[in-house]
Amino acid sequence: MTSLVDRYVYTALRRVPEAQRADIDRELRASIEDAVDARVEAGEAREAAVEATLTELGDPDKLADSYANRSGYLIGPELYTSWRRLTVMLLSTVLPVVVAVLVVVQVVDGKSFGTIVGTAVSTTLTVGVHMVFWTTLIYAIVERTGAVKDKLRVKWSVKDLPKYEPDRMPIARLAGGLVWPALLIAALILQQFTLSGVPVLDPANWSFWWPYFIVVLVLQGAYQVWLWRLGTWNRTVTVVNAVLQLASAVPLVWLLATDQFFNPEFHNFAGLGAESDVKHWLSLLIIGITVVGTAYDIFEVARRGERVRRGEPIKITGTGGSYNYGG
Repeated sequence: MTSLVDRYVYTALRRVPEAQRADIDRELRASIEDAVDARVEAGEAREAAVEATLTELGDPDKLADSYANRSGYLIGPELYTSWRRLTVMLLSTVLPVVVAVLVVVQVVDGKSFGTIVGTAVSTTLTVGVHMVFWTTLIYAIVERTGAVKDKLRVKWSVKDLPKYEPDRMPIARLAGGLVWPALLIAALILQQFTLSGVPVLDPANWSFWWPYFIVVLVLQGAYQVWLWRLGTWNRTVTVVNAVLQLASAVPLVWLLATDQFFNPEFHNFAGLGAESDVKHWLSLLIIGITVVGTAYDIFEVARRGERVRRGEPIKITGTGGSYNYGG
């Protein structure tokens, strides 16, 4: 198991420029060790001394800001960490879901491909700016008025440190693993049965391929639940993941390469230029993303499973330290 000191140091180093990590790693560890030794000599148990020392040092993210000479005062030092974490969560979790839902709505309404792409881009920019603006405004008001300030202030403790060791899949990752298959299934069905226009995807594939992809997506969602309940990565997980990834990627690439993916009757591509050129380059783009994404996912899950199985530590770039691999 990774020690509290390892976890604290690694958490701090994540936000420090790579060129500074080795020096800060040594300096921070030496400082912690000296403080712990002093407490032990004063009669404290070593485990209690370590926890007290890290608690006294405070939030490692704030410590990293001080090492990197970042002010971190956009909102104010007391609320800045809370503001940053909430903003990152909104942009990385909520924003993609909002964009995906709006794209599905556009597909249902029979909008052209160009309109759908424009909606996705403009929504990402507009909603993202609004999320940052209103979150910042609310925190600024709280900072200046003191309203509910105590509730928003982050009181850090060593219990907040990430574990950096094999553990159960985070619930947020499970949610993402279930939401995206559900959205893709909804988009696949709705684009076919919408009454407002011609389906984007070839209706002939409802004889086999579209139901096949729905089954694979359901299985991928079930895989996420199974992995979450299993609580670790192993060779069985690697094999199941590889089979599911290839089960969706290989037929998708084949349909795109043989021009059986898009509906021949769908002519809205012409709004972006010559229809054949748009479909050709879009097909190549999807093929490229599918191949690269599938290869990376299979490799990453296999690598994670092997590290967990062997109990190998992972080295952090720019430091002399190694930490137990975690999910």
